[in-house]
Amino acid sequence: MSSHNHSPDHGHDHDHGDVFHSHAPAGKMKTAFFLTVVILAAEVVGGLLSHSLALLADAGHVLTDIAAIGLSWFALKQAEKPSNQKMTYGYHRAGILAAFINGMTLILITIWILWEAYGRFNHPEHVTPTWMFISAGIGLLMNLYLGLGMRNEENINVKSAVLHMLGDAAASAGVIVGGLIIMVTKWYVIDPILSVLIALLIASGAWRIVTQTVGILMEGTPKGIDLPKVIQEIKAVTGVHDVHDVHVWGITSGKNAMSCHIVLDGSMSIRDSQKILRDLEHRMVHMNIGHVTVQTEDAKHPHDNSELCATVETEHHH
Repeated sequence: MSSHNHSPDHGHDHDHGDVFHSHAPAGKMKTAFFLTVVILAAEVVGGLLSHSLALLADAGHVLTDIAAIGLSWFALKQAEKPSNQKMTYGYHRAGILAAFINGMTLILITIWILWEAYGRFNHPEHVTPTWMFISAGIGLLMNLYLGLGMRNEENINVKSAVLHMLGDAAASAGVIVGGLIIMVTKWYVIDPILSVLIALLIASGAWRIVTQTVGILMEGTPKGIDLPKVIQEIKAVTGVHDVHDVHVWGITSGKNAMSCHIVLDGSMSIRDSQKILRDLEHRMVHMNIGHVTVQTEDAKHPHDNSELCATVETEHHH
């Protein structure tokens, strides 16, 4: 009986999960990866020929894009792998780890650019604007094409990669404007100034990615989930006397899970309790929580009274 009763739950969990299994982003990521390699080559060559730190900074930014897109592509392929005995949740967190490493790398690159720029403020270098235009122009067009093509994807990995691309497009546009100013005024200090602006652009994006991924890795309550409201919804289910030990976490971005202990009437049959479970699961799906685990108890079951956490020691001492 129990397996029969459980199957609808599996049904809605998987319908809910298919959003995360779309194969479209992986194909797009592959295209993005190879086009970004072209941008990198153009900007490194251009940066060396024109002696422009802004262009090399932009190339540094592009290098992290290649890492970001490569990692995202890898993570999307990993997430397609089914769960197994060793990885019961599957490989969804691979993407979160990828995004975290990526964010940390960006911060290191920012520090390098700022250090280089500091040297150039003291000794401005002669910069050839023509190569700046050509290389930055290639970067601008390709990044806009890639970034705008993927901006509606929901996956955090794709989002972090799109952030990179649009940031890159902005940086390339900045390099072009800088090249124009240098051409007209011969004011070479524009180059390190641009480098610093690009570095700050990189840093702000990186910081957002790092904080979001750390939240997921630390099993924090996902963004957009109002925990008191979740508890209120659980208590609103007819037949639930009380709830405690509520945990909500993200397996990966957009794929949320919840576990809790609910107190029911001790004389209730299992069949009757199923109605309560269905109602509870239904309410959670509407709150963007697709994976629900519920422990049912009667009022005599020893537990800590806190809604959020049950401390193991008190349970043992009871």
